[in-house]
Amino acid sequence: MLISFNDKLPRRRVYVRKQLRYVLVALAFIAISLFIGTAGYMGFAHLSLTDAFLNASMILGGMGPVDVLTNAPAKWFASFYALYSGVALLTIVAAMLAPTIHRLLHILHLDQREKN
Repeated sequence: MLISFNDKLPRRRVYVRKQLRYVLVALAFIAISLFIGTAGYMGFAHLSLTDAFLNASMILGGMGPVDVLTNAPAKWFASFYALYSGVALLTIVAAMLAPTIHRLLHILHLDQREKN
């Protein structure tokens, strides 16, 4: 459903439904990203499931790795996963904020139209 700024402000129920949908998409993106990171750490760094998940979670959250990586393939994977995670974090935050920002802009636009 495409909403124009010239239309009336949609009901709060529409906004909440859209927000929930965007949050679910962001959570799915987080789950996929954690799966990729955990599988990579298990495959390249030969870490246990728990340690691989911990490292993937810490990098995806922007904190940095926990375990010391001893081989070159693991270091290459960690480097590329860290770069991916930086972009993924920004994408996730943008997806979660998009409906709220859209609604705020719509409200501000309606206020401007009423002043003119």
